[in-house]
Amino acid sequence: VHSSVANHYVLDSNSKELVNLDGETLRFALDLRVGLAENWDLQLEVPWLDHSGGELDSLIDDWHDLWGMSDGGRDKVPRDLLDYRYATENGEVRLVDDASGIGDVSLSLSHAFYNEDGSTATAFVGYKFGTGDEQDFTGSGADDFFLGIRLSGEHLADLPLSWHGQFGYLRGGESDLVEDFQEKNLWFAGIAMDWRMTQNLSAILQLDSHEGPLDSDLTATGDEAFLITVGGRYRFTEYWSADFSVVEDIRVESAPDVTFQISIRFQPGV
Repeated sequence: VHSSVANHYVLDSNSKELVNLDGETLRFALDLRVGLAENWDLQLEVPWLDHSGGELDSLIDDWHDLWGMSDGGRDKVPRDLLDYRYATENGEVRLVDDASGIGDVSLSLSHAFYNEDGSTATAFVGYKFGTGDEQDFTGSGADDFFLGIRLSGEHLADLPLSWHGQFGYLRGGESDLVEDFQEKNLWFAGIAMDWRMTQNLSAILQLDSHEGPLDSDLTATGDEAFLITVGGRYRFTEYWSADFSVVEDIRVESAPDVTFQISIRFQPGV
């Protein structure tokens, strides 16, 4: 089970387009993975999303003030407001009322084709179904196809350090809301480190990036996103663990200002 809350604030425009992202998105996801055969896994993710004005604006404003950081114009708008909007000369898409519901369900198949000396290489392919409501911004309104490679290894440089990386491609389906300026061929990538500090506790550092989803000259909608995740993992038992992490946008305005994440995992036989 994975949960996250992302706080957004972006206001940017040029002569042809405007993006305003002011709000908070809460996301819960049930992630089920089963082994079909040796080195073959099937994974199902069922997400639920809630968009609202949220309650974190004051906390983030205080954090910026404490360290003398720029608030990006947050002080010029009311706190805890929901206003997600993207406008061009051809029209606009907008969400100003609270909305929630099931998101886009995804199903993927993975195969570990290499597993030797603590290193693993896995190929995966998947399909995301357009089960969410695009008018409520809980889904893209289209089916997507994705594939990629995941790599992992243990005890890097004889340290209690494991690493994981992935690179993939996503072919986006046609969304009615943004079909005139949608980018359909998208890449994504990430790398993570897990430092085993004690038998039960690990520190986690992760870097992620993905291509901008729209043919846009604005950072929030057209540029590649770069994010950093810092957190920890606590193993309660051999099979149960919990992750706690914070995600920040390295490239400002290319992702939510801050995202808080909590995950509970049950992995029998690990």
